[in-house]
Amino acid sequence: MPEKNAIFTVGDGSVDLPIKDGTLGPSVADIRNLYAETGMFTFDPGFTATASCESKITFIDGEAGVLLYRGYPIEQLAEHGDFLETCYLLLYGELPSAAEKANFDYRITRHTMVHEQMARFFQGFRRDAHPMAVMVASVGALSAFYHDSTNIADPTQRMVASTRMIAKIPTLAAMAYKYSVGQPFVYPKNDLDYTSNFLRMCFAVPCEEYKVNPVLSRALDRIFILHADHEQNASTSTVRLSGSSGANPFACIAAGIASLWGPAHGGANEAVLKMLAEIGTPDRIPQFIARAKDKNDPFRLMGFGHRVYKNYDPRAKIMQRTTREVLNELGVKDDLLDVALELERIALHDDYFIEKQLYPNIDFYSGITLKAMNFPTAMFTVLFAVARTVGWIAQWKEMIEDQGSRIGRPRQLYTGEKQRDYVPMSKR
Repeated sequence: MPEKNAIFTVGDGSVDLPIKDGTLGPSVADIRNLYAETGMFTFDPGFTATASCESKITFIDGEAGVLLYRGYPIEQLAEHGDFLETCYLLLYGELPSAAEKANFDYRITRHTMVHEQMARFFQGFRRDAHPMAVMVASVGALSAFYHDSTNIADPTQRMVASTRMIAKIPTLAAMAYKYSVGQPFVYPKNDLDYTSNFLRMCFAVPCEEYKVNPVLSRALDRIFILHADHEQNASTSTVRLSGSSGANPFACIAAGIASLWGPAHGGANEAVLKMLAEIGTPDRIPQFIARAKDKNDPFRLMGFGHRVYKNYDPRAKIMQRTTREVLNELGVKDDLLDVALELERIALHDDYFIEKQLYPNIDFYSGITLKAMNFPTAMFTVLFAVARTVGWIAQWKEMIEDQGSRIGRPRQLYTGEKQRDYVPMSKR
């Protein structure tokens, strides 16, 4: 097949830019030599039209509402698989055999405990510290405890670090929650699956036996699958950019957690709950929809629309069903769900939202589900971080193993002052 090129014209001259094709999605123009040949950069705030890397992990077709992990539709993985199977897929590129799955589960389970000194590390935080602040600090601190898995040039150490991260993040998340409510830490149990273990570490107390509800465990497992990776979003790009400098994997994941903390990223489901509470009852929805359409009103409908999806978020359909399962199991009659369902119904039939392609996304339902499971809103983003850790690790590992990878160094369009002469204080 002949090589394809894009022609970039500058004044009277032009330069050929090679076009690279992926297996799915739009082609890209390779602009790596653009500055050398033209003396110009491209201008792309937010990098929304820039492919920053080559990846084989996750594919999103926002127009069609498609999300694939290593080629597998998210709906199939969430319906038929479990989270650790998804972790294996993202890390290794293929679904595991029964023996491979058993071995992987065993390795993850046997790494769930953290160094006992970490308990004393937690005591340095105020009780009212946000759990995400605790997570940023404690995950970064792992590099101070596990020196034998920080050599990024060693494939064995990379995999040990990956295993440790997937295994220990839930333990640290549960510790952050327990510390915030003043309860003793609960150690993991090796005879429980990943999400059941996490639920027990969060909600068990020493004075009584805790029995994991399988419906809630399955729901949380599905939530983790839906959040495991999402291509080159803000936090994933942060992990890759941090890792491009050669930083250790624990520091890179801590950087990703910090990026995820923002309300425009991981904190969106908490914002949805606040919005639904503000609306209050279904009969008040029309006035809030009118406010959302008013350009002069700062009110926004949270949980609608997505930076990538211009169709119904495929994760939202699964999340809606999961929400119903949890509420039915718990016998919860949640007024917020009534508001959410009616808001979704109206918005999906409103010409304004249809024209602007504002469909419900996963955050629209996940907050209601987690609230019903007794997680406080401050923990929502922490749970997101638990799920996304495997995606971050897979993306970081792929970047490290890419021979063509270079340290990240975005450029800028400078609009400040031109060079000026310094005037001494005595003459000003």
